[in-house]
Amino acid sequence: MIRSLSVAVAALACLSACDQGGGGTREGIWAAGSSTVFPFTTRVAENFSRANDFAMPRVESLGTGGGIQAFCQGIGPATPDIANASRRMKASEFDMCAANGVTDIIEIRIGYDGLVIANARNGASYDLQASDIYLALAKQVPGGSGFVTNPNTTWSQVRAGLPDVRILVYGPPPTSGTRDSWLELGMTPAAKAVPALAALAERDEDAFEALAHTLREDGVWVDSGENDNAIVQTLTRTPGAVGVFGYSFLEQNSDTVKAATVNGVAPNFETIASGAYPISRSMFIYVKVAHIGVTPGLDLFMIEYLSDAASGKGGYLQDRGLVTLPEPELVAQRAAVRARTPMTRPGE
Repeated sequence: MIRSLSVAVAALACLSACDQGGGGTREGIWAAGSSTVFPFTTRVAENFSRANDFAMPRVESLGTGGGIQAFCQGIGPATPDIANASRRMKASEFDMCAANGVTDIIEIRIGYDGLVIANARNGASYDLQASDIYLALAKQVPGGSGFVTNPNTTWSQVRAGLPDVRILVYGPPPTSGTRDSWLELGMTPAAKAVPALAALAERDEDAFEALAHTLREDGVWVDSGENDNAIVQTLTRTPGAVGVFGYSFLEQNSDTVKAATVNGVAPNFETIASGAYPISRSMFIYVKVAHIGVTPGLDLFMIEYLSDAASGKGGYLQDRGLVTLPEPELVAQRAAVRARTPMTRPGE
């Protein structure tokens, strides 16, 4: 959070002294945002730099919220050309961009990812039902005639048959797009799998969302910064701990960590691409149209990102753990880039 805010403040300070129309100088492309998209954009940057006579692009892992915040501060060299995002831009963020003169943005869906619940390979195995996730991690659970502070301290207390291991989950902080995705794709369906919460959703959607999106604050859920690799490393050093992070990090560390099944489905390339794995999401990069033709090589960088060599089936981003787009979707994304088609305001 501190790092994300400092970037935004620095951008604002520099913008006050820089030409808002793209004046000033900056060497190379600048991308900032999601820790999950970070390794993909970094790999594209490496290949782009080797193949072209441009400066090595600068890629920063700030979390989706921090990256979009910096991206939306205005036009010019003091702000990123690209925002990496592990969720779609929110309407409020789109409005912030527009208010600061960032009015034409290309939204590029680069592929898919799944959020995994994983632990050390030598630890217990978890076969989770959706309701288990809510009953383990929500601040309040059904009890008595209403809802009570979550009393569960071990997985076996959540449901008989789960490992008799303390509940300790390391996950993304509030600034992360992974956290947003976890609440929407993980906690919300998990809450609806609990009958009392499903009934509440029918009669009071706001009250339901407040419960579904409020994680425990008693040390069971631990915010672990923007670096998903750090969560993976923590699992190998902390017996019994579980982590929530993107599938690509599971792929890269399959020798040390393993994933739980959710509703009987294991996360893998096929189940995430088909949507069979229940905690799946799209990933994006956002590009300022006003910076194309001003930041050297930005147009070529987008072409490289969506090339068959990078984002095609069997491309080098798939090797990094990206679940690639089906061919028709990839073709549509390329067409939007060629036409520089600006995105429309997202729904609320």
